[in-house]
Amino acid sequence: MQGLADVLRRLLHIVLPVECAGCGVALSNDPVPFFCRSCWADISPIDGPVCRRCGRPFASPVALTFSPDHSCGSCRKNHPAYTSAWSLYPYTPPLRDALCLFKYRGKVALAEALGRLWRTSALPQQLDLLMPVPIHPSRLREREFNQSLLLADQLNRRLQIPLSFDNLVRLRFTVPQTELTRSARLKNLRRAFAVRRPDEVREKRILLIDDVFTTGTTVNECAQTLRKAGAADVYVYTLARTLE
Repeated sequence: MQGLADVLRRLLHIVLPVECAGCGVALSNDPVPFFCRSCWADISPIDGPVCRRCGRPFASPVALTFSPDHSCGSCRKNHPAYTSAWSLYPYTPPLRDALCLFKYRGKVALAEALGRLWRTSALPQQLDLLMPVPIHPSRLREREFNQSLLLADQLNRRLQIPLSFDNLVRLRFTVPQTELTRSARLKNLRRAFAVRRPDEVREKRILLIDDVFTTGTTVNECAQTLRKAGAADVYVYTLARTLE
């Protein structure tokens, strides 16, 4: 079957030529939509020590040698509402290109390939619910999908735990967080989220899914909302993270 799939991809790319979004080479039987094998193979995980709370990479490779549970200065100063956060890959090309195509240009055919990048080994053993970061209804109508939900669905096929996609909701339409200062980001998202059915999350250990960890303000506000509704723990898992 794999051989037949390769032949069909070759024929399709002859009839409808497609160039790699990363390097521009003409695609042949490359299995990932819009990317050649070489570019996709360049996606490498975040390496080295990271903050045990938010997952921010430390500059020094020996940062945790004498203090394995050391947190970054930001987490010590402003304790996140989530228990801990993990990001798998740096938000750099070609993954950045893939996520932008997926999220902003509606290339949902990338969902499966992006889903294969998830790794489950670092996650807590006992999780009760999987939840995507919600988007506002007006954004959903504009985009026609929630990228975080599609990624959460791919992960859930491996984890096999309940996926709750309509309980945590976004009440207010907000401007992108990256355009704001830290204080403005906090005000921008204040009371932006709500839990429709608190009983569903009470005393539960929740894994919150998003595509990119940028400032962390959005997932922190989601976690705070879930904790106020009675969640025992909220863990954050993202495919990518912007690096300083």
